[in-house]
Amino acid sequence: MSNHQLAFLLARITLGINLFLHGFVRIPKLEVFVNGLTQGFEGTMLPLVLVTIVAYAIPFIEVVLGIFILLGIYSKKALAAAAIFIMLLITGCAFKEDWSAIGTQMLYALFIFFLLKNLEYEVWTVKKSRND
Repeated sequence: MSNHQLAFLLARITLGINLFLHGFVRIPKLEVFVNGLTQGFEGTMLPLVLVTIVAYAIPFIEVVLGIFILLGIYSKKALAAAAIFIMLLITGCAFKEDWSAIGTQMLYALFIFFLLKNLEYEVWTVKKSRND
């Protein structure tokens, strides 16, 4: 295994664990998470019903993306989906004017970009698609 492959593998596993655990720890306390998130968007331009729907989905999206990225299942598609997910979170935080959270989310976006750009170094995957 080359240094590039090892770096990619460790970065992929790190992001996968991070996303998975973000969702995994939220699911048992889903109502608390949803209520807290929804309250944070009161007074913004976003309809609270939309915020509530997205809030219920977030932990499950995190778990699924985390598993796919962690195990290297359709990595290109999973990473692209993670990038879109981060864009959604950035958009929500912009409506809330939570610029510090956007800064953190931009780090996730860069991390995902790094993985997508270096996908040629991917090793140890469970399932690779033909287009990956």
